[in-house]
Amino acid sequence: MSFHKVLLSELKLWTSGRSRWRSRLHDGVSRSGKVSFSSCSPKVCIVGSGPAGFYTAQHLMKARQDVEVDIYERLPVPFGLVRFGVAPDHPEVKNVINTFTQTAKHSHCNFYGNVTVGKDVSVEELQQAYHAVVLSYGAEGNRSMRIPGEDLAGVYSAKDFVGWYNGLPNCQELFPDLSCETAVVLGQGNVAIDVARILLSPIDMLKTTDITQPALEALAASQVRRVLIVGRRGPMQVACTIKELREMVNLPGTKPDMLAADFDGVAQAVKDVPRPRRRLTELMLKTALEIPGEKEQARRNKASRIWGFRFFRSPIEVLADPDRNRTTAIRLAINRLEGSGEGARAVLTGEVEDVSCGLVISSIGYRSLPINGSVPFDTHKAIIPNTMGRVQQAAGLYCSGWLKTGPTGVIATTMNNSFDTARSLVEDMDSGILHVSSAKPGSQVISALLEKRGVKPVTFSDWEKIDHVEVRRGEAVGKPREKLLSVEEMLQVAQR
Repeated sequence: MSFHKVLLSELKLWTSGRSRWRSRLHDGVSRSGKVSFSSCSPKVCIVGSGPAGFYTAQHLMKARQDVEVDIYERLPVPFGLVRFGVAPDHPEVKNVINTFTQTAKHSHCNFYGNVTVGKDVSVEELQQAYHAVVLSYGAEGNRSMRIPGEDLAGVYSAKDFVGWYNGLPNCQELFPDLSCETAVVLGQGNVAIDVARILLSPIDMLKTTDITQPALEALAASQVRRVLIVGRRGPMQVACTIKELREMVNLPGTKPDMLAADFDGVAQAVKDVPRPRRRLTELMLKTALEIPGEKEQARRNKASRIWGFRFFRSPIEVLADPDRNRTTAIRLAINRLEGSGEGARAVLTGEVEDVSCGLVISSIGYRSLPINGSVPFDTHKAIIPNTMGRVQQAAGLYCSGWLKTGPTGVIATTMNNSFDTARSLVEDMDSGILHVSSAKPGSQVISALLEKRGVKPVTFSDWEKIDHVEVRRGEAVGKPREKLLSVEEMLQVAQR
């Protein structure tokens, strides 16, 4: 039977009224109780419910009041890296969830969690059912260091480590060994600083956040007292923001440990750089080189934990104990810079340095993964080739977020690039490039397909049951929420 005939068959099942759910859909009511649009409404499907997905949906519905948007998410819970990536001690960043909730509750929008596109339903089936499909599923893979020893016990990716303390279900078996004194974090972006800060934060600061209870208990027992944050280039190329650096500088119970030689010539060079970079570098210089005042010196004297940047160093091997059971050190190549500013390149000098440590966390970047063979994918850049969000050589297919640009920027960056994708889609609707005059069944056929395959989507009202349970559990222990940590537990609550 042809693919088109299969879809027609499913559409017939949908309209036959064989089940109460399908009957209600036929009457124009979704499982979440929302009234669905007429069959002539432009129907757009978004794959992924992180910031990119929600911002794309928000702008689409603002620009076209007749558009109907369905968001599909692999997990039973929405919000992607806002829930699973933002540091637990940064609750203000998570306030965007309020905006995303308004979008999800819009009468033109439906959320379907617990649906894995590429497994439960194919991209081709979505393309048949919708006028447009927007892929916004982010960057779920890790960039490999490609060095000997990176598979040793004690070596973790920052993505997995962050997922562990933030409650990402597939990271709950990580059980990182925190019994060593020194940890090395590779990379100097905001995620690297987050990891260092969480490792060194006083437990009393963390226990009032939404960090998971298992992570809180592990950090309370942690023996880590020193964290080195390593980068291949210099202070003028560090990738974190001044906000993150300031938090590190002021972290209670800690003191900085820098190498003065790493800052040779920086004070002169910083005078000619743009203001944001200058302020960031000046704070580093002050922290590393200036003699602290009496109050700051007293604070440092009491500190029991140490952090510091190490510049001009690249990892070349993780070293193991004689039995190769666990990490004991990391070998770093010492670099020099060619060029200056943002374009400076790290060049090997031939010198190496071994740093004793029992924990290595690689924060060198996330990586998007291809969804299936039918969707174009640039394996070198790890993005979907696109022009302003329009997937190349794939009419009706779009992308937004890190899948579109690579894993760069903060939430505001993602918002702007998602708005750009939505504008491209609206332009294509308005110009007729995207044919929206012919009726498409949208979620009504997809829901029938999922039901037949035994997949039970989680609606936004189902998510609100999970949210209620998590908040209630958190209140009992003085936290904003205590997250459910497994998909099974989430589904049990959602399907009550």
